[in-house]
Amino acid sequence: MTCPLLLDVNKYNSDTLNLSEDSEARLYWFNCFQDLVKKFAIQARKSEHDSKDASERSMKFQQDFLEKMNSLGESTENGQPITIRILLDLNEACLRQHGFSDPWRDQKILENETALQMLQLRLDEVDKLEEADRWKELVRGLLAGNMFDWGAQAVCEILEANKSFGLSEALSYIQPRPWLIDGLDGWLARLKGSAHKCAAIFVDNSGFDIILGILPFARELLRRGTKVILCANSEPALADITYKELEGIMSSCCDRCCILREAYAAKHLLVLPNGQSGPCLNLRTLTPELCEAMTQLETDLLIIEGMGRALHTNLYAKFTCDTLKLAVVKNKWWANRLGGDTFSVICKYESAV
Repeated sequence: MTCPLLLDVNKYNSDTLNLSEDSEARLYWFNCFQDLVKKFAIQARKSEHDSKDASERSMKFQQDFLEKMNSLGESTENGQPITIRILLDLNEACLRQHGFSDPWRDQKILENETALQMLQLRLDEVDKLEEADRWKELVRGLLAGNMFDWGAQAVCEILEANKSFGLSEALSYIQPRPWLIDGLDGWLARLKGSAHKCAAIFVDNSGFDIILGILPFARELLRRGTKVILCANSEPALADITYKELEGIMSSCCDRCCILREAYAAKHLLVLPNGQSGPCLNLRTLTPELCEAMTQLETDLLIIEGMGRALHTNLYAKFTCDTLKLAVVKNKWWANRLGGDTFSVICKYESAV
Protein backbone atom coordinates (compact mmCIF):
# COMPACT_ATOMS: atom_id res chain seq x y z
CA MET A 1 0.00 0.00 0.00
CA THR A 2 0.99 3.62 -0.48
CA CYS A 3 1.99 5.68 2.54
CA PRO A 4 -1.01 7.76 3.65
CA LEU A 5 1.28 10.65 4.64
CA LEU A 6 2.47 11.51 1.11
CA LEU A 7 1.49 15.00 -0.01
CA ASP A 8 0.82 13.99 -3.62
CA VAL A 9 0.85 10.29 -4.44
CA ASN A 10 0.88 10.94 -8.18
CA LYS A 11 4.00 13.10 -7.97
CA TYR A 12 5.87 10.86 -5.53
CA ASN A 13 9.16 9.52 -6.85
CA SER A 14 11.10 7.56 -4.26
CA ASP A 15 14.44 7.84 -6.05
CA THR A 16 16.71 10.86 -5.68
CA LEU A 17 18.79 10.07 -8.77
CA ASN A 18 17.88 8.58 -12.13
CA LEU A 19 21.11 7.02 -13.37
CA SER A 20 19.61 6.56 -16.82
CA GLU A 21 19.57 10.34 -17.29
CA ASP A 22 22.82 11.15 -15.49
CA SER A 23 25.81 9.61 -17.25
CA GLU A 24 28.35 10.85 -14.71
CA ALA A 25 26.38 9.38 -11.81
CA ARG A 26 25.78 6.13 -13.72
CA LEU A 27 29.49 5.68 -14.42
CA TYR A 28 30.39 6.22 -10.78
CA TRP A 29 27.70 3.98 -9.29
CA PHE A 30 28.20 1.13 -11.74
CA ASN A 31 31.92 1.15 -10.92
CA CYS A 32 31.07 1.39 -7.23
CA PHE A 33 28.82 -1.66 -7.37
CA GLN A 34 31.45 -3.63 -9.27
CA ASP A 35 33.67 -3.19 -6.21
CA LEU A 36 30.89 -3.61 -3.64
CA VAL A 37 29.65 -6.91 -5.05
CA LYS A 38 33.09 -8.42 -4.47
CA LYS A 39 32.86 -7.53 -0.78
CA PHE A 40 29.27 -8.78 -0.62
CA ALA A 41 30.40 -12.09 -2.12
CA ILE A 42 33.11 -12.42 0.51
CA GLN A 43 30.61 -11.66 3.27
CA ALA A 44 28.16 -14.18 1.82
CA ARG A 45 30.82 -16.87 1.75
CA LYS A 46 31.92 -16.13 5.33
CA SER A 47 28.32 -16.25 6.56
CA GLU A 48 28.02 -19.89 5.51
CA HIS A 49 31.52 -21.16 6.21
CA ASP A 50 30.11 -24.58 7.15
CA SER A 51 28.55 -25.01 3.72
CA LYS A 52 30.61 -26.98 1.21
CA ASP A 53 29.33 -25.04 -1.77
CA ALA A 54 29.28 -21.53 -0.23
CA SER A 55 32.36 -20.45 -2.17
CA GLU A 56 30.92 -21.64 -5.47
CA ARG A 57 27.55 -20.03 -4.79
CA SER A 58 29.16 -16.73 -3.80
CA MET A 59 31.07 -16.66 -7.09
CA LYS A 60 27.88 -17.38 -9.02
CA PHE A 61 26.10 -14.64 -7.07
CA GLN A 62 28.80 -12.13 -8.03
CA GLN A 63 28.73 -13.14 -11.67
CA ASP A 64 24.94 -13.11 -11.79
CA PHE A 65 24.72 -9.65 -10.26
CA LEU A 66 27.30 -8.16 -12.62
CA GLU A 67 25.60 -9.65 -15.69
CA LYS A 68 22.21 -8.31 -14.65
CA MET A 69 23.63 -4.89 -13.72
CA ASN A 70 25.38 -4.60 -17.08
CA SER A 71 22.17 -5.61 -18.80
CA LEU A 72 20.39 -2.81 -16.95
CA GLY A 73 23.09 -0.42 -18.10
CA GLU A 74 22.44 -1.36 -21.71
CA SER A 75 18.72 -0.74 -21.22
CA THR A 76 19.29 3.00 -20.64
CA GLU A 77 18.93 3.44 -24.38
CA ASN A 78 15.30 2.39 -24.02
CA GLY A 79 14.67 5.02 -21.35
CA GLN A 80 14.22 2.50 -18.55
CA PRO A 81 15.04 4.24 -15.26
CA ILE A 82 17.94 2.85 -13.25
CA THR A 83 18.42 3.98 -9.68
CA ILE A 84 20.64 3.17 -6.72
CA ARG A 85 17.60 1.57 -5.10
CA ILE A 86 17.14 -0.76 -8.06
CA LEU A 87 20.80 -1.82 -7.90
CA LEU A 88 20.66 -2.43 -4.15
CA ASP A 89 17.44 -4.41 -4.52
CA LEU A 90 19.06 -6.40 -7.31
CA ASN A 91 21.92 -7.25 -4.97
CA GLU A 92 19.52 -8.62 -2.35
CA ALA A 93 17.55 -10.57 -4.95
CA CYS A 94 20.69 -12.18 -6.34
CA LEU A 95 21.94 -13.10 -2.86
CA ARG A 96 18.65 -14.86 -2.11
CA GLN A 97 18.59 -16.54 -5.50
CA HIS A 98 21.94 -18.15 -4.71
CA GLY A 99 20.95 -19.27 -1.24
CA PHE A 100 22.27 -16.41 0.91
CA SER A 101 19.22 -15.25 2.82
CA ASP A 102 20.97 -13.11 5.44
CA PRO A 103 24.78 -12.80 5.12
CA TRP A 104 25.07 -10.26 7.94
CA ARG A 105 23.02 -12.29 10.44
CA ASP A 106 25.90 -13.15 12.81
CA GLN A 107 27.28 -9.62 12.64
CA LYS A 108 23.88 -8.21 13.56
CA ILE A 109 23.51 -10.55 16.53
CA LEU A 110 26.96 -9.59 17.83
CA GLU A 111 26.36 -5.86 17.46
CA ASN A 112 22.92 -6.08 19.08
CA GLU A 113 24.38 -7.88 22.08
CA THR A 114 27.19 -5.34 22.41
CA ALA A 115 24.89 -2.33 22.10
CA LEU A 116 22.41 -3.73 24.63
CA GLN A 117 25.13 -3.71 27.27
CA MET A 118 25.61 0.02 26.66
CA LEU A 119 21.97 1.12 26.51
CA GLN A 120 21.53 1.95 30.19
CA LEU A 121 24.70 4.05 30.23
CA ARG A 122 23.58 5.97 27.12
CA LEU A 123 20.16 6.69 28.64
CA ASP A 124 21.78 7.88 31.86
CA GLU A 125 24.07 10.19 29.88
CA VAL A 126 21.27 11.95 28.01
CA ASP A 127 19.03 12.15 31.09
CA LYS A 128 21.60 14.36 32.81
CA LEU A 129 21.17 17.06 30.17
CA GLU A 130 18.68 19.92 30.10
CA GLU A 131 15.89 19.48 27.56
CA ALA A 132 17.32 21.58 24.71
CA ASP A 133 20.79 20.09 25.09
CA ARG A 134 19.26 16.63 25.48
CA TRP A 135 17.50 16.84 22.13
CA LYS A 136 20.68 18.08 20.44
CA GLU A 137 22.58 15.12 21.90
CA LEU A 138 19.83 12.69 20.91
CA VAL A 139 20.02 13.90 17.30
CA ARG A 140 23.82 13.61 17.37
CA GLY A 141 23.51 10.15 18.91
CA LEU A 142 21.09 9.04 16.22
CA LEU A 143 23.50 10.26 13.54
CA ALA A 144 26.45 8.60 15.28
CA GLY A 145 24.52 5.34 15.50
CA ASN A 146 23.98 5.54 11.75
CA MET A 147 27.75 5.49 11.26
CA PHE A 148 27.66 1.74 11.92
CA ASP A 149 26.85 0.78 8.36
CA TRP A 150 28.56 -2.24 6.81
CA GLY A 151 27.16 -1.26 3.42
CA ALA A 152 29.31 1.89 3.31
CA GLN A 153 32.91 1.42 2.21
CA ALA A 154 34.23 4.44 4.13
CA VAL A 155 32.76 3.05 7.36
CA CYS A 156 33.86 -0.54 6.71
CA GLU A 157 37.46 0.63 6.56
CA ILE A 158 37.09 2.33 9.96
CA LEU A 159 35.31 -0.60 11.61
CA GLU A 160 37.76 -3.14 10.25
CA ALA A 161 40.76 -1.08 11.40
CA ASN A 162 39.39 -0.37 14.88
CA LYS A 163 37.56 -3.27 16.51
CA SER A 164 36.86 -1.15 19.62
CA PHE A 165 35.08 1.55 17.62
CA GLY A 166 31.99 2.51 19.65
CA LEU A 167 29.39 5.24 19.97
CA SER A 168 31.75 7.75 21.56
CA GLU A 169 34.18 7.27 18.66
CA ALA A 170 31.33 7.60 16.16
CA LEU A 171 30.20 10.83 17.83
CA SER A 172 33.64 12.28 17.13
CA TYR A 173 32.98 11.83 13.40
CA ILE A 174 29.80 13.93 13.51
CA GLN A 175 30.84 17.24 12.00
CA PRO A 176 30.30 20.50 13.88
CA ARG A 177 27.39 22.63 12.77
CA PRO A 178 26.32 24.13 10.51
CA TRP A 179 25.72 20.80 8.81
CA LEU A 180 25.44 20.20 5.07
CA ILE A 181 21.65 20.20 5.42
CA ASP A 182 20.89 21.70 8.81
CA GLY A 183 17.30 21.82 9.98
CA LEU A 184 18.09 21.19 13.65
CA ASP A 185 16.99 24.65 14.78
CA GLY A 186 13.64 24.16 13.08
CA TRP A 187 13.21 20.80 14.81
CA LEU A 188 14.13 22.27 18.21
CA ALA A 189 11.68 25.13 17.67
CA ARG A 190 8.90 22.66 16.85
CA LEU A 191 9.58 20.78 20.08
CA LYS A 192 8.60 23.91 22.04
CA GLY A 193 5.06 23.38 20.75
CA SER A 194 2.53 20.66 21.49
CA ALA A 195 3.55 17.02 21.41
CA HIS A 196 2.98 15.06 18.22
CA LYS A 197 0.26 12.43 18.38
CA CYS A 198 2.30 9.68 16.73
CA ALA A 199 5.72 9.35 15.12
CA ALA A 200 6.54 6.73 12.49
CA ILE A 201 10.29 6.06 12.43
CA PHE A 202 11.77 4.17 9.48
CA VAL A 203 14.84 2.60 11.05
CA ASP A 204 18.10 1.44 9.48
CA ASN A 205 20.94 -0.65 10.91
CA SER A 206 21.10 -3.19 13.71
CA GLY A 207 23.26 -2.76 16.79
CA PHE A 208 24.43 0.69 17.81
CA ASP A 209 22.14 2.38 15.28
CA ILE A 210 18.81 1.02 16.48
CA ILE A 211 19.67 0.49 20.16
CA LEU A 212 21.86 3.49 21.02
CA GLY A 213 20.65 5.91 18.35
CA ILE A 214 16.98 5.33 17.58
CA LEU A 215 15.64 3.99 20.89
CA PRO A 216 16.89 6.88 23.08
CA PHE A 217 15.37 9.29 20.52
CA ALA A 218 12.08 7.37 20.47
CA ARG A 219 12.08 7.24 24.28
CA GLU A 220 12.21 11.04 24.45
CA LEU A 221 9.25 11.26 22.09
CA LEU A 222 7.36 8.84 24.33
CA ARG A 223 8.13 11.06 27.31
CA ARG A 224 6.40 13.91 25.50
CA GLY A 225 3.30 11.79 25.10
CA THR A 226 3.91 10.87 21.46
CA LYS A 227 3.17 7.32 20.38
CA VAL A 228 5.91 5.74 18.29
CA ILE A 229 5.87 3.20 15.46
CA LEU A 230 9.25 1.63 14.70
CA CYS A 231 9.08 0.61 11.03
CA ALA A 232 11.64 -2.08 10.23
CA ASN A 233 12.38 -4.10 7.11
CA SER A 234 10.22 -7.12 6.38
CA GLU A 235 13.21 -9.02 4.95
CA PRO A 236 16.98 -8.89 5.58
CA ALA A 237 19.09 -6.36 3.68
CA LEU A 238 22.75 -5.75 4.46
CA ALA A 239 23.05 -5.13 8.22
CA ASP A 240 19.62 -3.47 8.50
CA ILE A 241 17.50 -4.71 11.36
CA THR A 242 14.39 -6.65 10.39
CA TYR A 243 10.98 -6.48 11.96
CA LYS A 244 11.38 -9.93 13.53
CA GLU A 245 14.85 -9.11 14.85
CA LEU A 246 13.63 -5.87 16.38
CA GLU A 247 10.73 -7.65 18.02
CA GLY A 248 13.23 -10.18 19.36
CA ILE A 249 15.39 -7.61 21.15
CA MET A 250 12.63 -5.36 22.46
CA SER A 251 12.16 -7.30 25.69
CA SER A 252 15.86 -6.92 26.47
CA CYS A 253 15.70 -3.20 25.69
CA CYS A 254 12.61 -2.81 27.86
CA ASP A 255 14.36 -4.59 30.73
CA ARG A 256 16.79 -1.67 30.79
CA CYS A 257 14.24 1.16 30.72
CA CYS A 258 10.85 1.50 32.42
CA ILE A 259 9.72 4.15 29.92
CA LEU A 260 10.25 1.79 27.01
CA ARG A 261 8.79 -1.12 28.96
CA GLU A 262 5.56 0.69 29.92
CA ALA A 263 5.09 2.16 26.44
CA TYR A 264 5.66 -1.21 24.78
CA ALA A 265 3.22 -2.94 27.12
CA ALA A 266 0.58 -0.25 26.52
CA LYS A 267 1.13 -0.43 22.73
CA HIS A 268 2.22 3.19 22.68
CA LEU A 269 5.46 1.84 21.22
CA LEU A 270 4.87 -0.47 18.27
CA VAL A 271 7.18 -2.49 16.03
CA LEU A 272 5.77 -3.09 12.54
CA PRO A 273 7.09 -4.45 9.22
CA ASN A 274 7.53 -1.85 6.49
CA GLY A 275 7.18 -4.15 3.48
CA GLN A 276 10.74 -3.58 2.22
CA SER A 277 13.30 -6.23 1.32
CA GLY A 278 16.14 -3.85 0.43
CA PRO A 279 18.02 -1.03 2.18
CA CYS A 280 16.08 1.77 0.47
CA LEU A 281 12.49 2.88 0.99
CA ASN A 282 9.70 2.91 -1.56
CA LEU A 283 6.68 4.44 0.13
CA ARG A 284 4.36 2.93 -2.48
CA THR A 285 5.01 -0.59 -1.16
CA LEU A 286 4.33 -0.45 2.57
CA THR A 287 2.42 -3.17 4.39
CA PRO A 288 -1.32 -2.62 4.89
CA GLU A 289 -0.74 -3.17 8.61
CA LEU A 290 1.65 -0.21 8.80
CA CYS A 291 -0.52 2.10 6.69
CA GLU A 292 -3.56 1.31 8.83
CA ALA A 293 -1.62 1.97 12.03
CA MET A 294 -0.39 5.30 10.69
CA THR A 295 -3.95 6.36 9.94
CA GLN A 296 -5.55 5.05 13.12
CA LEU A 297 -2.93 6.63 15.37
CA GLU A 298 -3.13 9.93 13.46
CA THR A 299 0.56 9.96 12.66
CA ASP A 300 1.77 13.55 12.39
CA LEU A 301 5.55 13.03 12.49
CA LEU A 302 7.61 11.00 10.04
CA ILE A 303 11.29 10.26 10.71
CA ILE A 304 13.38 8.64 8.00
CA GLU A 305 16.90 7.52 8.86
CA GLY A 306 19.97 6.52 6.90
CA MET A 307 21.45 6.96 3.44
CA GLY A 308 19.33 4.28 1.80
CA ARG A 309 16.01 5.65 3.01
CA ALA A 310 16.71 9.38 3.33
CA LEU A 311 19.34 10.06 0.64
CA HIS A 312 19.22 7.43 -2.12
CA THR A 313 15.46 7.67 -1.72
CA ASN A 314 12.99 10.21 -0.31
CA LEU A 315 15.35 13.18 0.09
CA TYR A 316 12.94 15.40 -1.84
CA ALA A 317 9.67 13.62 -1.01
CA LYS A 318 6.93 15.83 0.44
CA PHE A 319 4.49 14.87 3.17
CA THR A 320 1.36 16.16 4.87
CA CYS A 321 2.99 15.89 8.31
CA ASP A 322 6.18 17.11 9.99
CA THR A 323 9.19 15.20 8.68
CA LEU A 324 12.74 14.72 9.87
CA LYS A 325 15.25 13.07 7.53
CA LEU A 326 18.56 12.13 9.14
CA ALA A 327 21.69 10.58 7.65
CA VAL A 328 25.46 10.71 7.65
CA VAL A 329 26.74 10.90 4.07
CA LYS A 330 29.22 8.03 4.11
CA ASN A 331 30.01 8.21 0.40
CA LYS A 332 32.45 10.78 -0.98
CA TRP A 333 30.73 11.00 -4.38
CA TRP A 334 27.37 11.75 -2.79
CA ALA A 335 28.92 14.25 -0.40
CA ASN A 336 30.64 16.07 -3.27
CA ARG A 337 27.45 16.05 -5.36
CA LEU A 338 25.63 17.72 -2.48
CA GLY A 339 28.46 20.19 -1.88
CA GLY A 340 30.00 18.62 1.22
CA ASP A 341 32.63 16.17 2.40
CA THR A 342 32.57 12.53 3.49
CA PHE A 343 30.62 12.21 6.76
CA SER A 344 28.64 15.37 6.09
CA VAL A 345 25.34 15.45 7.96
CA ILE A 346 21.81 15.58 6.59
CA CYS A 347 19.32 16.83 9.18
CA LYS A 348 16.37 17.93 7.09
CA TYR A 349 13.32 19.12 8.97
CA GLU A 350 10.15 20.17 7.16
CA SER A 351 6.93 21.18 8.86
CA ALA A 352 3.54 19.84 7.82
CA VAL A 353 2.20 21.16 4.51
